[in-house]
Amino acid sequence: MTIKTTSAPPLPDELTTALRRMRMPYLRAAAPEVIATAKAQRWDPAEVLRVLLAEEIRGRDEATRRARRKAAGLPAGKTFDSWREADSSIPPATQTGLATLEWVGRGENLAIAGPSGTGKTHFVEAIAHAVINAGMRVSWFTLETLTAAIGRAVVDGTIAKTVQRITRADLVVIDDIGMLPAGQAAGEAFYRVVDAAYERRSVAVTSNLHPSGFDTIMPKTIATAAVDRLLHHAHVVITEGTSLRLTDATNGTGVMPLG
Repeated sequence: MTIKTTSAPPLPDELTTALRRMRMPYLRAAAPEVIATAKAQRWDPAEVLRVLLAEEIRGRDEATRRARRKAAGLPAGKTFDSWREADSSIPPATQTGLATLEWVGRGENLAIAGPSGTGKTHFVEAIAHAVINAGMRVSWFTLETLTAAIGRAVVDGTIAKTVQRITRADLVVIDDIGMLPAGQAAGEAFYRVVDAAYERRSVAVTSNLHPSGFDTIMPKTIATAAVDRLLHHAHVVITEGTSLRLTDATNGTGVMPLG
């Protein structure tokens, strides 16, 4: 059905009050135009009800997605809309397969390793946005922020609750492993989350190191145990080439022209 965008009379006060009490803000906002259009086009009453309820559902779903994006702490707002598939060294079939999100539904993991600037974080953030758009939850960390969060929980005595909260998400992302020095605390934080998510939730990691080399930046025993769980049900993707950021800078496409 087509909804006209002509000016429509407001709803009666008693109906507006009832919709406020029922907490239906999106239906309430759409109702004047829908009712005016329904009268002009002689809609069936059931169609009016369907359209109004669809508007409420649409509005609630979008509000939920906004809240989940904010709670996830995604870094830069990069989605597949700005992803340059042809510039990536990730095979197109792999990109397409991962973008279906079927692996998230199966609780499988993703490890993307390669040089800085080869699109690892952009691709995983695009995946994270798609996960949220599909009605699921995401928790996003760098290894540094994850270590800080687990460290605070250790001090507060809330470590079990904190790990449970993190792994309540359908996808837990740990970005840029290996970019900064790590140690015992980072290794323990990484292990706790990977172990809690094992065969229950999906974990995606990006790193300039292959996961088999994580024992060079954190204690070997912890790294071995964490990587064993991480890779057991994982898609491992290796990126190659020069930095896309450096290429943009060299071509002058990294900034808007001045003047």
